[in-house]
Amino acid sequence: MMLSEHFSIDELNKHKFDMPDEVLDNLKMLAVQLEIIRAHFNAPVIINSGYRNLEYNRNIGSKDTSQHVKGTAADIVIKDVSPDEVADALEFLINTGMLKEGGVGRYNTFTHYDIRGTRARWNYKTL
Repeated sequence: MMLSEHFSIDELNKHKFDMPDEVLDNLKMLAVQLEIIRAHFNAPVIINSGYRNLEYNRNIGSKDTSQHVKGTAADIVIKDVSPDEVADALEFLINTGMLKEGGVGRYNTFTHYDIRGTRARWNYKTL
């Protein structure tokens, strides 16, 4: 099932977890924002992690309050673009009103983006 022109449910729910209707609705809204990111870079957005059920989320050491559990977050990669460049572009898109405000997390190998509606920023990069 396609959530938007370029993003499928399988990409945003890689483990095929059962999900409540509100999570599916959130994934559809997230896919719309991911389309904006894709258009900005004119390149595919690779989803490392999207929706996670609570049990899986706990098993990987993430908090119960994770936006991934709500279906409002994706950890993304864009080929040949560093995670910092992706995060900087997200900041630009948010600041210009083109992308929904939310969380932007910087990691060594990917960038987290979520559509929580309020500003949240963090940096978990290691040397």
